[in-house]
Amino acid sequence: MPTWLVTGTSRGIGLELATQLAADSGNTVFASCRKPDTASTLNDLAKSYTNLHVVALDVDDESSARAAAEAVKTILPAGAGIDYLINNAGWAVSGSVENIDLEVIAGTFNTHVLGALRVFRAFLPLLKAGNRKVVVQVSSELGSLELVNDPRVGARSPSYSIAKVGLNMLTRKIAKQYPEFIVFAFAPGFVKTDMGGAGAEYDVRKKVALLQCVEILQ
Repeated sequence: MPTWLVTGTSRGIGLELATQLAADSGNTVFASCRKPDTASTLNDLAKSYTNLHVVALDVDDESSARAAAEAVKTILPAGAGIDYLINNAGWAVSGSVENIDLEVIAGTFNTHVLGALRVFRAFLPLLKAGNRKVVVQVSSELGSLELVNDPRVGARSPSYSIAKVGLNMLTRKIAKQYPEFIVFAFAPGFVKTDMGGAGAEYDVRKKVALLQCVEILQ
């Protein structure tokens, strides 16, 4: 029975992933978000699936990450761990390098890069205790140095792009330090979510179904 921890599940990709994972009774799913009290759709989902547990986790707060790990540990059987950690929490603001607020850049970096690191560190003991030891960072094409000349990428969303570049390097560093883990970044593309908007290219359900293919990794 695989155990999953997914961050940023109050909406978008995270919510859809929690929904699809919980639909398989063989999964144990820990769905985290900053404010569970206001995550009505996620809470309704938890009422429908006994294998889904909603956990408070603000990735910008180290103490919150540690508390979330402790909360998960108390629910798991003694000595058990998590098999899959999906770092999905994030946000984006449009703008240009000329006018975007530096605090926005710092905040985006804090959430996407430092937040992912906080969560990884907090849940590292549970990952080590897990059977699969898979870490997936939800990244973006906007964080690709190779695609920056693509007109779809270009100069848009600099704060988000900078943060995703940092997340990609963090992913490589974790993979190098923990060769016994499976660690990779996944770029779902321009997905129809609250962030991507209705005009986005891809359906979120199909992209999340693809993300679930990490189960085949051994």
